[in-house]
Amino acid sequence: MYAPSIITLRQIIHEIRRAIPQGTIKDNLMIRYLFDQYRKFNTTDQQICKAKDEVTFAANTYLCYLRSSRMHQEIHDQYHGKGERSVQETANMVGFKLPHDPK
Repeated sequence: MYAPSIITLRQIIHEIRRAIPQGTIKDNLMIRYLFDQYRKFNTTDQQICKAKDEVTFAANTYLCYLRSSRMHQEIHDQYHGKGERSVQETANMVGFKLPHDPK
């Protein structure tokens, strides 16, 4: 089982990959900075380091920001005004079904 900080790091990398699909991870400056910070504040089980807790909190906050930004963009793309919608499209969007017209 991975440590919670490693899980957070992997989730951040996953979100960055989704946000910036082109290019490799090794060339990404955000990823390099993230790895440098994780290495800088790496501690063993015997060491107690307040800075590591601060880095973990900052990483969790950044992960929340990345997820929220992605979800905002998905919701915006889905519901952004596309001009006038038909009655059928509006009903489908809010989860209603129109009565069948037997003509």
